[in-house]
Amino acid sequence: MRIGLLGPKSAFYYVEQHWPITLTMMFGSMVAGATSEGGGAVAFPVFTKLLHVTPWDAKLFSLAIQSIGMAAASIVIMLMRVKVEWWVIGWASLGGAAGMSVGATGLAPLLPPDVTKMTFTAMTSSFAVVLYILNRGEHCCHDQMPTNGKFERNLLIALGFAGGILASVVGTGLDIVIFSTLVLLFRVSEKVATPTSVILMAINSIVGVVVYFVFLGQMNEVVFSYWMAAFPVVVIGASLGAILCAYMSRLMIAKFLIGLISLELISSLLIIPLRTSVVWYSLLVTIMCLSLYFMMLRTQRYEMSSMSGPV
Repeated sequence: MRIGLLGPKSAFYYVEQHWPITLTMMFGSMVAGATSEGGGAVAFPVFTKLLHVTPWDAKLFSLAIQSIGMAAASIVIMLMRVKVEWWVIGWASLGGAAGMSVGATGLAPLLPPDVTKMTFTAMTSSFAVVLYILNRGEHCCHDQMPTNGKFERNLLIALGFAGGILASVVGTGLDIVIFSTLVLLFRVSEKVATPTSVILMAINSIVGVVVYFVFLGQMNEVVFSYWMAAFPVVVIGASLGAILCAYMSRLMIAKFLIGLISLELISSLLIIPLRTSVVWYSLLVTIMCLSLYFMMLRTQRYEMSSMSGPV
């Protein structure tokens, strides 16, 4: 199918035809720039649950729009000289690229739509529970990785691989996987973990666009028209989100993220028709994620080294 940029089908035409997409991404782009959840964390549930877009197209759109919006937010982060962990970004991106490639060619086409939707919901909801528990009182909080050793490098590559596979399925996920690891296990401040995860997901989204659109040829007229309707607002929205995040406190970022995840969980339970098998699957994923997150939370290995206190 031929897709063109010129002629009467300008960006204004697409905005007029798909204004719910534009409206959704006004908020989604702010979330992408300000939190560890990419714009796909808003786009995917809204598109699949309210706008009745297929999970496959919603995933492709999420990757495409994040490659623009989160890249713009990343530029703002670097221009503002916001502190990020480039060492983490490098190794996690390596694993994420491999995971995206494996997931796109193997796992993603096999998963049923409702399983795809609930996988992301179960993982993020589990993290929100543990993040709330972590922030109920004072805790060790570093402004950088406490240790950069072989174990930490291998762990970031492995978790990046898992996050890349998740992103290949729902269009986002690598950012929240690494963010949760930085905050819960390594005790890195949310103020550092958030911009780190934004840049990380921008890179992974670009990798996803290359894999899906260049190598697999998955771009279609529907995804393209949605992208055209959204890109005028996401560049501005994501950049503003990155600026907002730079001035938010650590606790405010955590509370905002917990609130967003809570809304996502409620919408999933109210809108998605849940088969019995999907309910059991979701419970299993939730239990596994909770176990992993609590194990990170209880680990004392990085509790005291280079402690900087709350940021």
